[in-house]
Formats: sequence, structure tokens, C-alpha cells
Amino acid sequence: MKKITISTSTSYDVIIKDNILSTLNEIILEYIEPCKICIITDSTVNSLYSKKVKTSLESSGFTTTKIVFPPGEHSKSLSTYSNILEAIADEGLTKTDCIIALGGGVVGDLAGFVASTYMSGIRYIQIPTTYLAALDSSIGGKTGLNLLRGKNLVGAFWNPKLVLCDPTVFNTLPTIRRMDGIAEAIKCAVVTDNTLLCPIKNNSYTYVIGRCVSIKKSIVEVDQYEESLRQLLSFGHLIGHAIEKLSGYSLSHGHAIAAGMIYEARAAYNMGFTDNDISSDLEILLRSLGFTPEVSYTVEELMQYVVMSKRIQKNHINIIVPVEIGKCKLVKLNVSQLEEYVRLGKE
Repeated sequence: MKKITISTSTSYDVIIKDNILSTLNEIILEYIEPCKICIITDSTVNSLYSKKVKTSLESSGFTTTKIVFPPGEHSKSLSTYSNILEAIADEGLTKTDCIIALGGGVVGDLAGFVASTYMSGIRYIQIPTTYLAALDSSIGGKTGLNLLRGKNLVGAFWNPKLVLCDPTVFNTLPTIRRMDGIAEAIKCAVVTDNTLLCPIKNNSYTYVIGRCVSIKKSIVEVDQYEESLRQLLSFGHLIGHAIEKLSGYSLSHGHAIAAGMIYEARAAYNMGFTDNDISSDLEILLRSLGFTPEVSYTVEELMQYVVMSKRIQKNHINIIVPVEIGKCKLVKLNVSQLEEYVRLGKE
């Protein structure tokens, strides 16, 4: 078992352990007293794991209820959020009760945002069931919803009470879901630690999750609210989120971010912000892992969503510039230069 404590506005533990779902009741009892717990999950995860989680919790005196919604980014919406709020109110959850987010990034972001706003904030526990959620989205307290104009435009910072990761569940993930996590792990390697590349290629889930969580810990403890340093973790996401949105979320998050990383690395070099063009090496690496990073969207199409980035402040945006694989820096760009940036990324 590996335990990593993240100390920001509130501290919480991330526990990584094989087969943790079988004993999660014992671990959770160390953090909260028996209460009513609402398990929020999607229909795919519900059929796989919710019975085990529910049974374990009830064996230790917790009262459980469950809310299930359809899987996918389209569920990360205001309408799903509203329906869940009404449902947990009908279930009688109080300020001293708890929510469990059981699932991938969509479930974690949505359930976390519900927890941040219901009764002005209640406790929640993240139990990520995807590689991506375990090494990235369940950590750091960012929660949110999508709007028609872009991803994650509604949100709040709300730390979980606890994060429980079971690497054994990732062996049964569909390849496309596993690749979502690989893309985010590659991002961590590019941003700060190139020694991650070998374990990523070898599917060393426990090590990669632990290392990515430790990297994120070192960053969010300095910059919890993404005012500067934490923006490094958005490498590939400015263009990647635009690609994802333009595809109607038919393109997986991992493939969109893979393309976004290549485009953003190329743009940074072509704009003269770095002497080192890592885009070719990055593309070779990503292709070797099964990614197909070509996209056909025009600069004009991409710009519809790029200009909606949450990172834009006072007519400027910090872009992430790879100095080399394993080291990145932030460079301030005027919004008037964004179209050139996107165009040079596609060339």
C-alpha cells in the first residue's frame, strides 16, 4: 500500500493499493464515522463495482443510496447536475453525510461539483476506476461541468476527503480508456519527469500512478488554484480540449490530448519560444503507443473553443512551452497572438 498526503487548503490522503475495493470499508472508517453515503456512478461502472462497494460499506454500518447516470462527457452537464442535486435532496443527505464518486473522470468531476455546492459543500470520496482518473483528475480538487461553449467552464475547487485507487481494475479497461490515462501520464513525463516514459510503456500502473500523484502534489501544494505553476499540467489541453469538443466527444480524451501536445509543442517552437522542437519525437512516441494524432479541423474551427480557455486573464494566456522532454516553462501570450499560435501548431 502506498499513501500520499496532499496538503493544500485542506489535507487529504491518496491511498494506492491492489484490491482496495474489497476492504474499503475498513479504510473509510479511519476517516469518517458511519453515516449516509450516496454513491454517484455511471451505468458502466455501476454494473462492475457498485455492488461490491455498497456491500462493503453497509457491512460497517454505513447507510447507502445510489445515483446512476449514462456514461460519457455528454453527462457532465447542467441538466445531469441538477437531476443529481434533486435526487440527493430527496434521499435526505445532510451536511454531515458523504458522497462517493465511483468511476472515471466524468463521474469524479460531476460528483465533486455536486459535493462542492450541495448545502454549501459536503464531504466526498474519490474512488477512480480508470487509469486517467487515478493519476490525474481525482487529484487536486478541481471539479466541473461542460457547457455548449466548451469543457469545464463551470466548476469549483473542492478537495475530497480521501482518494482510493485500486490499480487492479485497470487491467480490464478497454484499450481506448487505458490510452486516456497513458496520454495524461505522457503529459506528466513531458512537463517534469522523462524517467516516467519507460514505466508508462511497460504499463506499470502502480508506479506511474504514484509518481504522477507525487508530481501533482508538488505542484498543487504550491499553486492550488491554478494561478501559475499548476497551469503546466494543462500542456496539450488548450488545443486538445478544442479538438475533443469539435468531435462531439466522439474522439477520446487521450487521443485529443495527444494531438494537442504535438500541436502545442510545434507551435511553441515555431513561435520562437524554445530552441528545441520536441514535436517530432513526441509524435513518434505517441504513435508507438497506438495514438493517431491527425485531426482535420481548421484553425478557425479550433479557435471557437481555444478562445474560451479558463486560462485567459486580462487579455493574456500562459502557454506551456516544452524546453525538452521532462522540462517545461510558462510563457505569457497576448490573446491577439492565439490564432497565429494555433496556425503554427498545425503546420
